Amino acid sequence: MIELVELNEDNLENTGCYCLRSKPKSKGYTNKNNWIKGRFNEGLKYIKVMDDNKPAGFIEYTPIEYSSRAVYGDNYLVIHCLWVNVIGKGYASKLIDYCIQDAKKQNKNGVIVITNPETSWTPSKDVFIKNNFIEIEQAPYGFELLVYKFGDLPDPYFPKDWDERLKRFNELTILRTQQCPFVDIATDNVIEGANKLDIKAEIIDLKDREELLKLSPTPYGIYGVIYKNELISFHRLTVHSAMKRLKELI
Repeated sequence: MIELVELNEDNLENTGCYCLRSKPKSKGYTNKNNWIKGRFNEGLKYIKVMDDNKPAGFIEYTPIEYSSRAVYGDNYLVIHCLWVNVIGKGYASKLIDYCIQDAKKQNKNGVIVITNPETSWTPSKDVFIKNNFIEIEQAPYGFELLVYKFGDLPDPYFPKDWDERLKRFNELTILRTQQCPFVDIATDNVIEGANKLDIKAEIIDLKDREELLKLSPTPYGIYGVIYKNELISFHRLTVHSAMKRLKELI
């Protein structure tokens, strides 16, 4: 039996989010659940697909004015995450269609998703192209902006000042939110690597979308590591990989 289950304040404690579900006692998992609790009143939706009462995937999306992605636009829903662990059954398309239909019910202009072929931290572009999304713009470091619009409406768009953003940070700086439970692990790995090189790291916990839009070094929004005005990473690195990247800039 296939069922789509929408998380809410009542069932979140019992069922929890799908992300990092294998480590329900981890700090990242707790942070993610707490982050979700504070977002329901903003219109965030977190939908799990259940296959015979077992989680098989999920989609998370929210109105653009509360999104954790650095993208501009009016009256869109933004998909943060889409992931399924059971392939070949159309679950990803089912979740995407759920979001599209919800956007129509809410009288939105359409749905946005940001992809990047260089990392698994963003959804795969192919399944969105299959579901009639159109790629309309690209940004540095491999980011792609895709949209599904409901008419001849203004396109969403990326910021254009990516280089200027990097110039603000000469010291090792980690910018993050708790939208992804793996951010905690990613942060720890960079700090451990930096400590071995006697490099001090500063953590900036982005407090709202306004700050995220202003400071994020990539469209991904929720995590970025900068050192000597260079982007170190926007996704999790191992301690060894973090050290290697930092050494290149020392």
